[in-house]
Amino acid sequence: MECTVHWATGLGMGFVAETGSGHVLTMDGSPDGGGRNLAPRPMETLLAGAGGCSAYDVVLILKRGRHDVRGCRVKLDAERASEDPKVFTHIRMHFTVSGRALPVAAVERAVALSHEKYCSATAMLLKTAKVETSVEVVEA
Repeated sequence: MECTVHWATGLGMGFVAETGSGHVLTMDGSPDGGGRNLAPRPMETLLAGAGGCSAYDVVLILKRGRHDVRGCRVKLDAERASEDPKVFTHIRMHFTVSGRALPVAAVERAVALSHEKYCSATAMLLKTAKVETSVEVVEA
C-alpha cells in the first residue's frame, strides 16, 4: 500500500494525499493552527477510516451470512490525550444497521468480528484507545 502526501502551499496548512489506488484526499488544519478549515483534519480522517473499515466489515459479514442488510451507519465519538502526541484514548462507535428481519445477535456478532479479527484500523487504534461499541437494528 502506498500514499504520497504533499503540502498544498497555497492553502495555508492544507495537504493533499494521493493514494496508491489513484484517489485524492484533502486534509487541512484548524484556523488557530494556520489552516483554513477547507477539509477534514488528519485525525478526523483517521477516525473516519476506522469507522469505514469497521462498517465495511459489518456489511460484508452480514451479506456473507445471507442477511438482508440494507444500510449501515456508524457514529463515532473520540477523546484524545491532552499531551503530545494527542493519541485517541477512548472511542465510542454506535452502529445503526437496517435491513429486513435482521437478528440483533447477528449484527452484534458482525461488529465483534470486525473488532476482534478483521478491522486493521481499529486494531491499530486499540493500542492507545479503549473502543466501545453499541448496536441498533432498524427494520427497513
